[in-house]
Amino acid sequence: MKRRNVLHLAPGVILGATACSSGKKKAAQAASQKPLATGLNTSSAPKTQPNTQYRPPAYTQRLRNPDMNLPSEFRSATVTYNKGLSTHPYLAMTFDDGPHPQNTPRLLDMLRARNIRATFYVIGRNVDRYPHIARRIVAEGHEIGNHTYTHRKLTSLSDAQVRQEMQKTQDSIARATGVKPRTMRPPYGALHTRQRQMVFNEFNYPTIMWSVDPEDWRRPGVSVVRSRLINRAHNGAILLAHDLHAPTVDAMPGTFDGLLRKGYQFVTVSQMLTQRASV
Repeated sequence: MKRRNVLHLAPGVILGATACSSGKKKAAQAASQKPLATGLNTSSAPKTQPNTQYRPPAYTQRLRNPDMNLPSEFRSATVTYNKGLSTHPYLAMTFDDGPHPQNTPRLLDMLRARNIRATFYVIGRNVDRYPHIARRIVAEGHEIGNHTYTHRKLTSLSDAQVRQEMQKTQDSIARATGVKPRTMRPPYGALHTRQRQMVFNEFNYPTIMWSVDPEDWRRPGVSVVRSRLINRAHNGAILLAHDLHAPTVDAMPGTFDGLLRKGYQFVTVSQMLTQRASV
């Protein structure tokens, strides 16, 4: 009698379960070697090409004063000026009473962004306090003028005191910047005719007044200063403002852009005077 090989199964174990478990283990190992599903059928994804026609959106370019390659050396026989020639669309933007430690650098940034050259009538004692700002004024192509040392009303001073105000400021400017002023402006616009002639004879400074005054020293507000300068400007105008006052500086971006839109071009006072001297 032949003996049969009998597989003794433990209670509850089903025949074939070992083979099934082995199959599941192999399937799990195979699955672990596949990349994780991303939900995308990458095999059917379209091939894209770079968009060579794309251009970034164009941004509005800031208004810019043209390069004014005008001479600044002039020989004047006139003692006082308040404007330039009306045949040229030129403006001379002037700022009095600086340099100011916060306002003037901010203003210089605005001017540089628009390629505008201005004229700064500085107080000598402020130049001594902030010589680095005076140097920046000159280094960035602006003109610097004499506005006395202490901002006193010159009509109340003796000739000797007027000379001292002029000389001390000239020395301060030269010490800080290495240049000598070409023109002067009296504080409050107050200078007797005889005093103007004396300053002209002894310092070769013509007295520079103005033809547009927004009265920013009264603090009328940013929009008022801006509108007065824009609406009152004319060919050959010398515009008065004060970088001593923060609201005045706040008004300048809109003022500059408004005047540039109207077709005006900015020059320094000396550049404007060369046009007068040439006719």
